[in-house]
Amino acid sequence: MTAAPITIEPIQAKYNPQVGRLLVLGFGGKFQNLTNMNDGELALFFEKLLDHLPTDPASQRMVALQEGEVIGTISIKWRPQSATKQKQKLASWKSFNRFGTWKLLKMLIGLYLFDHNPKAGECYIADVAVHPDHRGKGVGKLLLQWAQYFAETKQSLDRLSLYVSGKNPRAKHLYEQLLFRTHSQSKSLVWHLLFKEKKWDYMVMSFKRISASKGDDAV
Repeated sequence: MTAAPITIEPIQAKYNPQVGRLLVLGFGGKFQNLTNMNDGELALFFEKLLDHLPTDPASQRMVALQEGEVIGTISIKWRPQSATKQKQKLASWKSFNRFGTWKLLKMLIGLYLFDHNPKAGECYIADVAVHPDHRGKGVGKLLLQWAQYFAETKQSLDRLSLYVSGKNPRAKHLYEQLLFRTHSQSKSLVWHLLFKEKKWDYMVMSFKRISASKGDDAV
């Protein structure tokens, strides 16, 4: 029996609940160590975050769909070329009151610690997650190849980057197959205490840009 095709599409609001649950399956353990929130609470938090987070023109979240079901997701961001900041509507935090002030504060601290500010030319993969029932079927590879294609077609970008946990050698092996290389490694006692994750690898895939200008033959 032939498997239904997989498509990679920009996220729509109707997919937010599925993506929220998917993010819990991929990263919930890290935030549960910090907040003691259960799977249902975390899924609802991520759903509300997707619902209310202001649109950032220098970011993009995609979903992998199969027969209308979200089986994977990837989020990328980059530094905009223009230094002009666009006015964005702030999230309505009233929607998060149900989680309680202390849990909400710890979630915001966790998200802040996970955040990475891309440098000029860098396209950063903020997260990539695949549903457990669909792992090992090439879904993660499709999402990463989409990110590579996106970055390579933007003249302002010359590399793709991500962080991978030292506890996830399977993911690191996939990244290496796609020509990501370890740029640096970091260890943090704070990360170990908060997330039970001490070692992280920062991996980079660089692109070669060929100048179309005349007279660029100099070595």
